[in-house]
Order: sequence, then C-alpha cells, then structure tokens
Amino acid sequence: MNDIRLIIFDCDGVLTDGSIVYDDAGREVKAFHVRDGFGVRACREAGVKTAVLTARSSPAVDRRVAELKVDHYVHGCDGKAAGLAKILNDSGVAAEHAAYLGDDVLDLPAMKRVGFPMAVADASIDVKAAARFVTQAPGGRGAAREAVEHVLREAGKWEAVLARFGG
Repeated sequence: MNDIRLIIFDCDGVLTDGSIVYDDAGREVKAFHVRDGFGVRACREAGVKTAVLTARSSPAVDRRVAELKVDHYVHGCDGKAAGLAKILNDSGVAAEHAAYLGDDVLDLPAMKRVGFPMAVADASIDVKAAARFVTQAPGGRGAAREAVEHVLREAGKWEAVLARFGG
C-alpha cells in the first residue's frame, strides 16, 4: 500500500451522507464535511492525486470538486468501471497504485479493480466485504479524511502533512 498514487472518492454516501435534498426552487442541496476537504488537501501536499467518480451530476458537487482542486472528476457515469478506466488513463496511474473509497454496490466494479479498495463505516455489506480498509466514520462525516490519513500514514507521508499544517 505504500505505492498509492491516486485516491478516488465516490460522492453520494462518501463525501456526503447520501441524502438528496431539494430546496423550494427545486435546486439540489448537499452537505460536505470540512474534514473531508482537508483530506483532499493533505493528498495534494503528500503528492497523491485525487479523483471523484460519481454516477450523478450535480452543480453542488461540481462546485465542491472545483473548490477542493480535485485532479480528476468523472460524473454522470452509470458504469463505475468505465469511469475508473477514464480516470486511470487521464491520470497516468496504474490501477494497482490507486485506492477507491465507496459505499454501495455501484462502487464494486471500481473497487475490484484498484490496488486498495476502501469502504465507509455505513457502506453496504457487500462493499465492506470487498474493502481492505473500512473507516470508523460514516460517509459525509469525515470518512474520506480518515481514509486519506490511513493511506498516508501507511505510506509514511502523514508526518510531512503534520509538519506542514500541525506545527
């Protein structure tokens, strides 16, 4: 696992708690956890690329991905295997050097192809069974940050993040 060069996140149920909320004007509203955002920033500081792969399309997700400066973003993708292939091709990272954090069965095709599959605490039973690491935090509540920290600690890169931000 020390050679992970790319971490890919599902969105709904991973970067959010999976809720879909519409305001009175019909606009979709999503809540993102600030610690997960720091996880993406920590990846960048450690030289690990990031990607978001989601089956849905949403202006709220578009905005969050742009704010976080995610390296690769594939949305509106029904087949996660095809989306993963695009991300791997575009990033130049081989599947065995990628990690994927998912929560539901739509994520399994991508999880089965990467070197280090991960699941959030409230993931489906099948996703947890396919994962090599399961977070303690549920999706949308710091799970992405926890997964990033695990990967970076195992790779010996977390100390540099601490030195940069923790004083």
